[in-house]
Amino acid sequence: MTWADFWALTATLNGEATQESCHRLAEELSHRPIADIVGFAERHAEALYRLDQEKFGTLPVIDLTARFGSPFPQSSDVFLYARCAVVAAGRAVWESVFFDVDKFAPYTSSERDGEWLLYVPDKAYKLATGEEWDRSTRYCFESYSNRDGWPDLRS
Repeated sequence: MTWADFWALTATLNGEATQESCHRLAEELSHRPIADIVGFAERHAEALYRLDQEKFGTLPVIDLTARFGSPFPQSSDVFLYARCAVVAAGRAVWESVFFDVDKFAPYTSSERDGEWLLYVPDKAYKLATGEEWDRSTRYCFESYSNRDGWPDLRS
């Protein structure tokens, strides 16, 4: 799947990874060849991997504060869901955050949780085949897996 195809499919989310919008995307994907479902999973994992960088992951959650008003750090899950929300927002937003880290910050909000996007390829596969998908992708999308993005974590 090309990046253009990936972003065109992602545009069906209308900027947000809600349960409903992600279900629509999974339905649409399920009517395509299995290779497209796999391709979507690969592009999605790569898009998340590219966002897996210290400059984004160390931003505080914007709508929470810790004790005494100090910034509340993102957990690994919050950071993953924020990256999903950035992808769901579309290509222009995804590309813009690399040039301006402040554009990533709004996506750390609990109001913009993109977790549902994680399940789209698996749901599409199940709808298409009737079977569960034990998948792996070339890029790991889990938080802190991009060693180039987290130079201090390198072994």
